[in-house]
Amino acid sequence: MSNAAQRDTLLRYDADVRTNHWLVALSFILAALSGLALFHPALFWLSNLFGGGPWTRILHPFVGIFMVLVFLSLAARVWDENRFASADWQWLRQWRDVIANREERLPEVGRYNGGQKLVFFVLVLCVLTLFVTGFLMWRAYFSLPVRVVRIASVLHAIAALVLICTILVHIYAGFWVRGSMHAMLRGTVTPGWAWRHHRAWFRQITHASHTRAGPD
Repeated sequence: MSNAAQRDTLLRYDADVRTNHWLVALSFILAALSGLALFHPALFWLSNLFGGGPWTRILHPFVGIFMVLVFLSLAARVWDENRFASADWQWLRQWRDVIANREERLPEVGRYNGGQKLVFFVLVLCVLTLFVTGFLMWRAYFSLPVRVVRIASVLHAIAALVLICTILVHIYAGFWVRGSMHAMLRGTVTPGWAWRHHRAWFRQITHASHTRAGPD
């Protein structure tokens, strides 16, 4: 990338965040496919991706633990910036303008908008639920009453379903908002993109940049 092109872009995600994000994505895919293989006989053919039923049963919990660890690492990095503000609730209330792409009517938002923050906290809740219930179901290491295992299994399945649906919405939004995938792949966005979609964040980083640069 030329120096001129670099000056015309803003850093949205550094290399560490992007790497962490894609590790979460990869582990989620593996956990979802192996979990679906174990969930219903009609989906058992997915176990062929992992070397058969026994290997799928062995690998699924370990993949799940890895997913939880890398997700919590990512969540810790972005937690402060995902706290809800009044503008985020207003953004959610104007969901019709969001769907219609009438962004000029929406309140200015920071690095993440209300929808992204809502997705983030749904993911946190689902991942923690999967972690706790998964341990209760892991009978190779724990011997718990059957009733506890059954309740944990139902909650595990519900949390997994909500997580999968939420991730699908997240993926769709990533392609729907042009430039978002580039941000997660290359780390940068244009000033125009930042101004249109995350104006408060744009003001914040440009103000910080001017403050560091000092007066001319």
